[in-house]
Amino acid sequence: MKMEVEIHPNNNNTVVEYQEEYIRNARGVQLFTCKWLPFSSPKALVFLCHGYGMECSGFMRECGARLASAGYAVFGIDYEGHGRSRGARCYIKKFKNIVNDCDNFFKSVCAQEEYRDKGRFLYGESMGGAVALLLHKKDPSFWNGAVLVAPMCKISEKVKPHPVVVNILTRVEEIIPKWKIVPTKDVIDSAFKDPIKREEIRSNKLIYQDKPRLKTALEMLRTSMSLEDSLSEVTVPFFVLHGEADTVTDPEVSKALYERASSRDKTMKLYPGMWHGLTSGETDENVDIVFGDIIAWLDKRTSDANAITVTPIHPSFKNGIEKLTTDINSPTATNGKQQRSYLCGLKGRRMFHHSAM
Repeated sequence: MKMEVEIHPNNNNTVVEYQEEYIRNARGVQLFTCKWLPFSSPKALVFLCHGYGMECSGFMRECGARLASAGYAVFGIDYEGHGRSRGARCYIKKFKNIVNDCDNFFKSVCAQEEYRDKGRFLYGESMGGAVALLLHKKDPSFWNGAVLVAPMCKISEKVKPHPVVVNILTRVEEIIPKWKIVPTKDVIDSAFKDPIKREEIRSNKLIYQDKPRLKTALEMLRTSMSLEDSLSEVTVPFFVLHGEADTVTDPEVSKALYERASSRDKTMKLYPGMWHGLTSGETDENVDIVFGDIIAWLDKRTSDANAITVTPIHPSFKNGIEKLTTDINSPTATNGKQQRSYLCGLKGRRMFHHSAM
């Protein structure tokens, strides 16, 4: 077990504990998980749902550290085929597999003795916003709130493919499901405004930067269209954030969610001039503003412990994951990576643990 310390002087010298662990899902696929923990009892639990092609340990490191330094226990998982998890790179055979893996892992955390009475919040960025909404849809009363950053929950009319094109691609998806034939622009150039951060993200080898696979693109399309038709079924308290200059997911998408959702507690904020990568691609000043808004929203809903009703884990819940602890150091179990635990702070100072980002 490895533990190291980094102090962030601009955040009251706050340090948080970071841990990594591999699990195996019900389909036998090895998945990477990580967590950021405060040194006092957490205000609530926050579960990260990363975007398409992204990962948690590097790309979402600042998000985890910031939320943990604000008093939240933060948990992340790399989807199958993403980041440090096994599987064909960025191949989504069934979108529901991602949702089910997240559901099993997140609920296995909630079932732990020290967390059973803690509020539960979902945090989704881009495609992760769709994952978060589907997790809510799967078990509406289980979650206490959701933070949705530029969520993929409706296909913009500007980019919606013609039905004829979809029909043609659907006819061959089972024949060439993994083919990288879907044309797309460079999303990194379009999503992340700050040129220095853009290149840092591009150098992260854990992030998928090739063309989308055929079945992956169709699964994302179907998921978005299904969510679009059921926005009125959203009842979870949520905070949706979007950059007004976002060209990856249309701000109108978030407006539609805000207007059509049945949630009694819903908040929307649009950021003039900001792009898609609100938490990772803007200037430091803008990122501070965005995280300040997110933490303020969470704090308001966790300041009164009696205001949160925690739904017990259903007796029928069966944990569909297996923790890999006995053979975690073997190359076949971890791709050569070891289980790690250490202390870290936020960006602006050298990290002791280096990811590819």
